[in-house]
Amino acid sequence: MKARVHVMLKNGVLDPQGEAVRHALGALGFDGVNGVRQGKVIELDLAEGTTEADVTAMCEKLLANTVIESYSVELG
Repeated sequence: MKARVHVMLKNGVLDPQGEAVRHALGALGFDGVNGVRQGKVIELDLAEGTTEADVTAMCEKLLANTVIESYSVELG
C-alpha cells in the first residue's frame, strides 16, 4: 500500500521559502502571484497491514512538526 503525506506550514506561520518563490516569480515577469506557501510531499511504500492510524503516528512523531505544520494523509 502507498501513502502520500502533504505537510504545510500552518496559516499565520512565516514562510520565507514561499516568499522567496513569490519574489522570484515576480522578477521573472509573473506579476499575478500574490502569495506562495511552500510545503512538502512524502510518499511512503507501506507493508500490508499498516493502518492510517500508523501513518498518523508517523506524522505526529517524525514527518511533521505539529507546532508549526499541518499535514494530511492520502492512502492509495
